[in-house]
Amino acid sequence: KFDQLEQGKPFNALASAFNQYCGTLLQNSELTQLKQKLAHQINHALGREAYHLAKLIPNLATILGLQLHYIIHDEGCIDAQKRLQYLL
Repeated sequence: KFDQLEQGKPFNALASAFNQYCGTLLQNSELTQLKQKLAHQINHALGREAYHLAKLIPNLATILGLQLHYIIHDEGCIDAQKRLQYLL
């Protein structure tokens, strides 16, 4: 049922799963070190490109310390799909 409702959004099921995982990290204070390690590894691996994932995974934006209202949403659909495939 989930896939039927979200067919128009590429990688939506994957983004939703990662968002839930990041939400769990944010809610559990015992996982602070894991959250910091994840943020460091993502920033190290992706650098400025991490904001493209943050657009799809809001809880990841919180972990990375990005503010969503500063994220630019003006790229075309084809470019966004290609960039996401590259990042994943």
